[in-house]
Amino acid sequence: MRRGFSNLTASEEEGQIDITPMLDVVFIMLIFFIVTASFVKESGIEVNRPDANTAQSKPRANILIAINDLNEIWIDKRRVDESQVRANIERLHAENPQGTVVVQADEEAKTRVLVAVMDAARAAGVYDVSLATER
Repeated sequence: MRRGFSNLTASEEEGQIDITPMLDVVFIMLIFFIVTASFVKESGIEVNRPDANTAQSKPRANILIAINDLNEIWIDKRRVDESQVRANIERLHAENPQGTVVVQADEEAKTRVLVAVMDAARAAGVYDVSLATER
């Protein structure tokens, strides 16, 4: 044995593996996946959407508006008054100009509220407005 060193034999010293570089790679991959992940946006409430045979998927739907069965309007998980819908859409559209508006209206929601929300979206300058349905 050598003086001043640990009590490890020569074969034990060779058998140890330094995992520090592997941990660095794992953390870098984790950061990469977190940064590149796309998160699903939710409107804030569950609604019973009507069925439609001609439903199509909207990949860039960034502004989600929900109308529940009590005719309450929800944007970004908070309840919004009907008079404030346009201002909220303008703010969200300024953050992402390529985004579209998707209205998730409950089957029991009044058509008047749905039309008011769609009209507010068009007044805010967003002309790509869709209605969410079930297939």
